[in-house]
Amino acid sequence: MSSPYLQGEALAAAVADGAATLTSRFGAAPAIAVVLGSGWSGASESLRDAQRMPYTELPGWPLPRVQGHVNELVVGATAAGTRVAMLRGRAHTYESGDCTGMAAPIRTLKAWGVQVIVLTNASGSLRAHQPPGSLMLISDHLNAPQRSPLVGLTGMDRFCDMTAAWDAELRKTVLARARVLGEPLHEGIYCWALGPQFETPAEIRMFQAWGADAVGMSTVPDVILARHAGMRALGLALMTNMGAGLSDEALTHELTLSEANKNAERAEHFLTEALDAIHKTL
Repeated sequence: MSSPYLQGEALAAAVADGAATLTSRFGAAPAIAVVLGSGWSGASESLRDAQRMPYTELPGWPLPRVQGHVNELVVGATAAGTRVAMLRGRAHTYESGDCTGMAAPIRTLKAWGVQVIVLTNASGSLRAHQPPGSLMLISDHLNAPQRSPLVGLTGMDRFCDMTAAWDAELRKTVLARARVLGEPLHEGIYCWALGPQFETPAEIRMFQAWGADAVGMSTVPDVILARHAGMRALGLALMTNMGAGLSDEALTHELTLSEANKNAERAEHFLTEALDAIHKTL
């Protein structure tokens, strides 16, 4: 099956064109960009002097069709003055079977000049100590499908070191900010499952045995692309449910969105605080 996304020379040309388009529209790149997952999207609404651009104006950018994703780039500043780019929508591998959907956006952001990418998502909790509504800082991840957006690349740099995929200094900064705010922030391992079906109880027990603390259907392809591009990465997960077999709830996307919306205001406020804290260290 052919990829629905640009590859090779076509992707490289799209990245160059996209970076030039962003510079023309927004000027110099902010140091930080954020991919807004379910429950986090409202953070873009609080940005001052916000400018918006639909993904359709950026070559090679995907148009996800997942409920809750808007498919626009927003550039503005937090109340404290931190300039940031926010992506309201990400491609998921389960939409097409291809995990390269975020290659054009992430490489375009890097070519534009973004240094740090913050990846957010809604996740299922695998641990009783972080029930729905909890926030988790991603310290490491498990790539359960063993898919990589780097497959097909040539050259030595395709052998990307993922030892420090989730930047330790960024995590330290955000944990310190959480303590000051009195915001409970767990730290743990995120497991990527392909989806779109939810996991079985047996799969959840397997992921727990592997050491995972949360599970979701995104984020890992994004961080692989970001690290390959030379960007620093931070991950924040909002727990919207317990994993299959860990509660009596039937798992649905509607439940995910409902629980995300219940906790969105707190998650979005903490995200803004985290961005301000990170910006001070750059």
